[in-house]
Amino acid sequence: FILRSRILAEIRNYFHDRGYLEVETPMLHDVAGGAAARPFETHHNALSMPLTLRIAPELHLKRLLVGGLTKVFELNRNFRNEGISRRHNPEFTMLEFYMAYADYHDMMDFTQELLQTVVQKATGETTITYQGTELDFGRPFTRLAFYDALYGIKGFGEEEGSDHGKAAAFARKAEIPVSDKDPLGKVHLKIFEHFVEPTLTAPTFVYDYPISVSPLSRRSDADPEIAERFELFVAGMEI
Repeated sequence: FILRSRILAEIRNYFHDRGYLEVETPMLHDVAGGAAARPFETHHNALSMPLTLRIAPELHLKRLLVGGLTKVFELNRNFRNEGISRRHNPEFTMLEFYMAYADYHDMMDFTQELLQTVVQKATGETTITYQGTELDFGRPFTRLAFYDALYGIKGFGEEEGSDHGKAAAFARKAEIPVSDKDPLGKVHLKIFEHFVEPTLTAPTFVYDYPISVSPLSRRSDADPEIAERFELFVAGMEI
């Protein structure tokens, strides 16, 4: 509990030192947006209207960005009415931040520096131990394109990746549940999550995901099937 409090304080310090404004956006939404998740539903008695608890603050934060506040962040509570596991909680605290005039490569640079700074300030070290595994945040994080990682899986090359039937057959052989209705990008993501994600121990950015599994992400100018977004993995988990 003490370490968590330090981490939150250092996150705030990092953003404040770089000219960001901390904001609070509504938790009650008339449209559940900003992520692909099932919301909790509630009812506003005075206005006699249905509302949902937010699944993400993204839409409101982007409105602030468009309105002229070019650097904003929020440490926010979100609610997702879905499955429960040791990695998923129906209510959770999330950091979300936006900066105008920057792209996803700038955001990777910023996120790396954020984590390196917070780890150093909160623990006094750049290397920590998590469940017996040593994690070094002091070195530059690995950067790995999604399809480079996917086609690095033994037996899964571009031939299998370009054909929905072959990709689905590969997944089913590995006992990965896929549906014929899943878009090809979703099949690719399920294969990635099964084979690649558990191997990403050191801090690793995976970028250029399939557009079909990337809601609200910018489509690449070079390839319309690719979204300009990244995910960060540490200790085999997306964080």
